Amino acid sequence: MEKEKLYDLQNQRKALIDEAKKMALEGKHESEEYREKMDRIRSLAGQIEAVRTAMDLDEPAEEPGWAEKGLRRLAYEPQGDKAGDAVKDFAAAARAGFRAEKAAGDPTYNREGSDPDGGYTVPKDIVYRVEKYREAKASLRGLVSVESVSTLSGRRTFKKRSQQTGFVKVGEGGKIPKKDGPQFEIKNYSVSKYAGFFAVTNELLADSDENITNCLVQWIGDEARVTDNKLILACIDQKAKVDLKDLAGLKKALYLDLDAAFRSTSRIVTNSDGIFWLSNLKDANGRDLLSPIPSEPGRMQLAIGAQVFRVEEINSTDLPSDGTKAPFLVGDLKEGVRLFDRKLLTLTTSNIAVAGDLNAYEQDLTLTRAIERLDVQLWDDSAFINGFIDTAAVPAG
Repeated sequence: MEKEKLYDLQNQRKALIDEAKKMALEGKHESEEYREKMDRIRSLAGQIEAVRTAMDLDEPAEEPGWAEKGLRRLAYEPQGDKAGDAVKDFAAAARAGFRAEKAAGDPTYNREGSDPDGGYTVPKDIVYRVEKYREAKASLRGLVSVESVSTLSGRRTFKKRSQQTGFVKVGEGGKIPKKDGPQFEIKNYSVSKYAGFFAVTNELLADSDENITNCLVQWIGDEARVTDNKLILACIDQKAKVDLKDLAGLKKALYLDLDAAFRSTSRIVTNSDGIFWLSNLKDANGRDLLSPIPSEPGRMQLAIGAQVFRVEEINSTDLPSDGTKAPFLVGDLKEGVRLFDRKLLTLTTSNIAVAGDLNAYEQDLTLTRAIERLDVQLWDDSAFINGFIDTAAVPAG
């Protein structure tokens, strides 16, 4: 009886965690409903511990599992009133013109770190919301390795995965022999400044804290996503484009041109033109080679030879075709490309500036300038193939 009660409580808690996690992804982590769910999750955790104690179990009280840890990460502590304070402070800073220097105790003072260009450094809570908004749309950032850095430049040691050969057996007290073959490289990074401006009506600044914050978060998130994609594609294009021609060429790329060390982590990245072309591929029995992943609705996979490879679709605006030539990035981009993120987003506003055709003073606008600092480096050029397929040709299955 007690076991059944324990299982029931655990299932209730898991269901609530899944619901709260979804709400956090949708940006609803400040709502009353979200806070009630979190209170209920904590209450159920206490009940579960009480039942276990009554059952005289030897195992320790339940530690937060992956789901709850993931939930905390998504919701980005602090929650509740403190999360609401972040929005309130950010909106107040927007109304005050994102001035960088403010007296301690001023509610709009929320500066983290220093910025040589001046401006208001966006607090981590709001930066997190920008990141989640950016990730909600298909982005190449999620397919490459991302490293947060705290300096403007630096270097890393690197060895290609295909060079990994393992340790050598050595007897106790024996001399460790020199290994030939693998060579280490020094990779340098240097983050650069990327900026843009956005015009908002002064009426918006009189709106609610949440509306002001959402407007700026969405603008910054969209611009940041496009910036990421452009930088990553420019890095990928350092490799010459390869005409894969057809399914046979795609198979050759995955089984021969790429080292076997990358095959298990390889993906096929393309746009809507490429997806349509792949959707016409059939096997000998007339079945589609492109199919949904059963465990992940909305995700796709392609059967090629004896293996199935995940297919990622990026919007054609972000990953454009060249006429009828659709891009096909084949391999492991996480091994191939690395993005260095300074994690320092700064904002400055003006209600008198002139930028292009916009005159803030005459048009009763406020211009907001955002600056972020990034660098993208080609990490392992053997990890992927920068390919394309002319989709005007008939797919060869």
